[in-house]
Amino acid sequence: MEAHNEDLGPIDIVVIGYPAGAQVTGEAAEALVDLVDRGIIRVLDVLFVVKEQDGSFSGFGAENLDSTGVGAFAAFEGASTGMLGDEDAAEAAEALEPGSAAVLIVYENRWAAPFVGAVRRNGGEALAFQRIPVQDIIDALDATEPSAA
Repeated sequence: MEAHNEDLGPIDIVVIGYPAGAQVTGEAAEALVDLVDRGIIRVLDVLFVVKEQDGSFSGFGAENLDSTGVGAFAAFEGASTGMLGDEDAAEAAEALEPGSAAVLIVYENRWAAPFVGAVRRNGGEALAFQRIPVQDIIDALDATEPSAA
């Protein structure tokens, strides 16, 4: 990736957990592929983590995915820049219940790259990007709705 020769958008990491027995349909991976296909994001790294019943865990990158049971996430075969590693797998495993799994995805927000590039060309600097958890937004919106009496 020739990152230094192009405008880059903000980079995010998302950790998606799948509890034991979750009905994984592939819909999430298909939605992610759609975002990539439309140029909205670019997936840079994918790391899968599985936590066993005894608390041990394993992590594996997006390589040789055809037989690993990752479903539609196999579309990200080869997505690896080296940004995710063993420490990230261990940190994700700490948050997982035994018998569950997670996928860690590092992605660039391509939609924001032209804006960030323009800021830099005009002498500015994008100092920080923050995310508000979705549940916090839902809770705040629910709190503003009049309650049924």
